[in-house]
Amino acid sequence: MPERILVRHCSVRDAAVLRSLRLEALRDTPDAFGATFADASTWADRRWVTMAAEWNFYLGEYDGAPAGIASGGWNEHYPGTHWLYGMYVTPAARGSGLATRLVDAVGEWASALGADSLYLHVTATVLRARNFYAKVGFAPTGEVITMDRDPSLQLITMVKPLES
Repeated sequence: MPERILVRHCSVRDAAVLRSLRLEALRDTPDAFGATFADASTWADRRWVTMAAEWNFYLGEYDGAPAGIASGGWNEHYPGTHWLYGMYVTPAARGSGLATRLVDAVGEWASALGADSLYLHVTATVLRARNFYAKVGFAPTGEVITMDRDPSLQLITMVKPLES
């Protein structure tokens, strides 16, 4: 029986899938992301191609269908740290283990670069995400900031130690 979950690095060929999953994420949980559906839905195809080709996105598949995304990157406000961004899993694949595998992929990327921890911001009101991140080893740092695009939303900074 083939593996039900596959996580791989996103490539330029995945631009349309990246667009589709990201727009789905922005509709599904609008408070969770720094972008909005209204803005992202107007982005030109070329922008999605560039994101797929040049950004550090991971694509998750569940039962052969695209079902999740996450990316790894840096945060200019926290020099020397590695971050998990844009995490999303479709409702049909939630609870399957795909989300954990996406976090692991970003953690492996950070570890390969010498990081000993992985950071993220999670919106305080998105309890499903907060609970998931705690379950996979993230803990609040004590820092709470406001979201740039919507100051009414609070972001909790969390960190997860990485194995070397």
